[in-house]
Amino acid sequence: MTHVETVPARAASPAGWPDWAPDPVRSALRFPELWEHQVTAASLAHEGRSVIIATGTASGKSLAYLLPSLSAALDDETTLYLAPTKALAHDQERFVSGLGIPSVRAATYDGDTSPDSRDWIRRYANIVLTNPDMLHYGVLPGHSRWASFLRRLRYVVIDEAHGYRGVFGSHVAQILRRLRRVCARYGADPTFVLASATVSDPAASASVLTGLPVEAVVEDGSPRGATTFAFWEPPLLEDEVRRPAPAETADLLADLVTTGAQTLAFVRSRRGVETVSLAARRALSEVAPELADQIAAYRGGYLPEERRALEAGLRSRSLLGLATTNALELGIDVSGLDAVLICGWPGTRASLWQQAGRAGRGGQDALAVLIARDDPLDTYLVHHPSAVFGTPVEATVLDPANPYVLEPHLCSAAAELPLTDEDFTLFGPESPQLVDDLTARGLLRRRPTGWYWTHRRRPSTDLRGSGPSVVQVVEAGTGRLLGTVDEASAHGSVHEGAVYVHQGESFLVNLLDLDDGVALVDPAVPDYSTSARSTTDVHILDEEKSLSWGEHATLHFGTVEVRRQVVSYQMRRLATGEIIGEKPLDLPERVLRTKSVWWTVSPGALASLLAAEPGFDAPGAAHAAEHASIGLLPLFATCDRWDIGGVSTPLHPDTGRLTVFVYDGHPGGAGFAERAYTSARPWLQATRKAIASCECEHGCPSCIQSPKCGNGNEPLDKQDALALLSVLLTRP
Repeated sequence: MTHVETVPARAASPAGWPDWAPDPVRSALRFPELWEHQVTAASLAHEGRSVIIATGTASGKSLAYLLPSLSAALDDETTLYLAPTKALAHDQERFVSGLGIPSVRAATYDGDTSPDSRDWIRRYANIVLTNPDMLHYGVLPGHSRWASFLRRLRYVVIDEAHGYRGVFGSHVAQILRRLRRVCARYGADPTFVLASATVSDPAASASVLTGLPVEAVVEDGSPRGATTFAFWEPPLLEDEVRRPAPAETADLLADLVTTGAQTLAFVRSRRGVETVSLAARRALSEVAPELADQIAAYRGGYLPEERRALEAGLRSRSLLGLATTNALELGIDVSGLDAVLICGWPGTRASLWQQAGRAGRGGQDALAVLIARDDPLDTYLVHHPSAVFGTPVEATVLDPANPYVLEPHLCSAAAELPLTDEDFTLFGPESPQLVDDLTARGLLRRRPTGWYWTHRRRPSTDLRGSGPSVVQVVEAGTGRLLGTVDEASAHGSVHEGAVYVHQGESFLVNLLDLDDGVALVDPAVPDYSTSARSTTDVHILDEEKSLSWGEHATLHFGTVEVRRQVVSYQMRRLATGEIIGEKPLDLPERVLRTKSVWWTVSPGALASLLAAEPGFDAPGAAHAAEHASIGLLPLFATCDRWDIGGVSTPLHPDTGRLTVFVYDGHPGGAGFAERAYTSARPWLQATRKAIASCECEHGCPSCIQSPKCGNGNEPLDKQDALALLSVLLTRP
């Protein structure tokens, strides 16, 4: 245990029902009193002012949008509710329908909705619960069939708004602008009501997402017990390898269950959830066999009746331990828990507090434990708790103006209604030039009444930014589809000769056909794993801004072209990690135009390092600093390390200096590199601290090694990376 923090209890700030709330709604909700933040946000929405309520878990945020939405339904006005998951939308629909308020007709509208039900929803529902994908693919293209609903649209509710970030968030921002445009066509100007976990500057984030001025309600008026928050680092074993965080989590889960503490264990992957649940049950079967059946797993992919049974088990306390993905982070009402284990940093401080907030509901005290993974960011945080406690949560990073995002939505908007000059105000100052480009390419056609989409087929848009090309992984002998990977990832994960693992089964890839988008695999049980090796080159296209850090270092931001090619793969013995062979691959080069931050160190500074430390390894130092900085960036930008990439070189041809690049892994950028530029000094200071605080001698996955390195984590030099970062961070 590296740190223990007590988060103090919070007293309630009650408020009376607003005068405008109709009696049928008050009677159905049956709350004797409301909290101040609920009434403030609901009243702002009722007045027609767009609002975001950004308060803690279990603070009753849903009432802020339910109260005005239910009231509007009684006046024959409609509400469109957007959730990030189908499960959350269905949970909300069940709650609203269960209230039994006359004239309130709520329904979920998603990919599972039958054709007959869809027709009824369009005609009669006044609260429609759906998701951004369905709004994009189902509602907006067929808006004429939704005319009656859209004409009466009073509210648009965006639940779990903090989740709309990066490329996906940028796409959702443009979908919302298209929704506002279509609503205006039918004479509606809906008010937006957003609910979010605590985020930095929620009003600004919500305004970027919706394109509208948004007011924020952030003072939490709900009561809360004290929370004891512990940071836990698994021990370092032989060969500078830490005990896996899932194994440590399983032991802690079993320990807590034996004390009678009802506990949730959040694990990042579905496979990890099953592993933690199984290991905890196995541990209990040896010391308290009567408790082994009171631990279960909960994740996406379960049948609805299985989910309901598990949720009922938690509420009745017939289940004491549950390993779960973040499926239980969002919105599902599970109260009365004693403890939460968080296996690995969940990505953002907002998610950390959201998950920790699942314990201690109802005003009771609670325990939360963060168990560090073998990762630079996790290592840094458990040794620097001030980076979590007393530090504002992250701002949501998104860039709706990214041309790779904006272009397809301009096409979709033109297919819905002809684009006009007035629309450029809605879509942003970049849109006129992009419309001209689309017209020159024949995708749009100019007419006196505006720009029209020229094709019969709808425009193609990938909301998650992974690109339209998907490779299907197929078992050659049976034709069974095992899964899919995006085309970019396929080069490194399902190349010929790769070991592919699916639900615990191992396969060998015997063919990767990129033209047909298929990888053929055969069952196998090899005693080795495979890892792809690649070459990456970065060319600077446009330097947009730079900042001098004294005479020896400079920070830059701009547009770059990244050329990456997978050239071979290594085979490592599973038991020992020994490299037993390397085979070449013949795969095409991939080209990515994106945004990057990069820093350079002068030749004079390198000469001083060589003089002070004979044998100074400049390539190893830069490579290690690159890896560690990528691992720490998610603390400063709401991204995952897999959203970003990096390249380091002791002498880059475009700069003539030692240069380290960290770039967005999405075409056009996703805003992460720009956030790195604005947070560069604290980001790189944290990077140096993370390397220095790791107890290993030469470097390990907790500090400078990376699971995604295309060079097999070579060369790397921990001590020289510290020296290089010291020079970089020396103030003039």
